[in-house]
Amino acid sequence: MSISASDVKKLRDMTGAGMMDAKEALKECNSDFDEAVKYLREKGLADSKKRAGKDANQGTIGDYIHYQQDRAVAGVLVELACETDFVAKSEEFKEASKQIAMHIAAMKPQYLNIEDIPEAKLKEEKEIIKKQSENEGKDKKIIDNIIEGKINSFYTDNVLNEQIFCNPEVYEGKVGIMIEEMSGKLGEKIFIKRFSLLEIGT
Repeated sequence: MSISASDVKKLRDMTGAGMMDAKEALKECNSDFDEAVKYLREKGLADSKKRAGKDANQGTIGDYIHYQQDRAVAGVLVELACETDFVAKSEEFKEASKQIAMHIAAMKPQYLNIEDIPEAKLKEEKEIIKKQSENEGKDKKIIDNIIEGKINSFYTDNVLNEQIFCNPEVYEGKVGIMIEEMSGKLGEKIFIKRFSLLEIGT
């Protein structure tokens, strides 16, 4: 199948993929753009997993200050790590760190990854959900499923990489997946290393 240069350019503009990657995706997906975008995303995620063992000692600090009536009431710092200063200095990378900082200010995650949640906290949440379900007269056969569903919701509410990004005009999906896709696009290991949120009165 012949792939036109205009189709390759269109897909590159949509995804930021390289020319050969875009051409390959269109060939694999019979010029179906939706499928080609999906193909490139999946390829990017696979490539980012291959890079998981690499060092990422470069990066940038994203920051955001939220004001109310000329008074700073909340501030966020987030360290976005990568492998090279070339990527760290790129506008796309710096803008991503800023957007993530704004997301943290809006969504107020408590943890970076699921693994960061203390076991005692998870146990407490599960006990609360179990007792609520029992008090509501739920069938014991489905309580375990209820616990699992609500714990997944707890992750989405409280874990940064599991949260849905707050601005769908920037990205639709989880923060962690957004970072993995950026890793695939820029060709480096990229991850959020740490963050800090300060709010007046908390």
